[in-house]
Amino acid sequence: MSLSPTGQPLPYLRTPDAARLLGLSARTLEKHRCFGTGPAYHKLGGRVVYAVGDLQSWADQGHRQSTSDPGHGIVHPARRLDEQLQRGGPVRR
Repeated sequence: MSLSPTGQPLPYLRTPDAARLLGLSARTLEKHRCFGTGPAYHKLGGRVVYAVGDLQSWADQGHRQSTSDPGHGIVHPARRLDEQLQRGGPVRR
């Protein structure tokens, strides 16, 4: 994770650091961004950055207590949502 000059975590992360925080590859996070299935992001000039809180909120959508727990949200795979409909996969919001 990137640190400020004072050693504090930065409130915004570039794609590689955001992906590392989530345990994903940077490419997977880029695909999520293209398909609209990933966490919220910001464009600052030509740079894409993620707020740490937005990353945590997105990851929390996949929180489950057990395999039978339907949860309150879903973290979609990194592909277009209409492909998931064709495959018969769940599309819940």
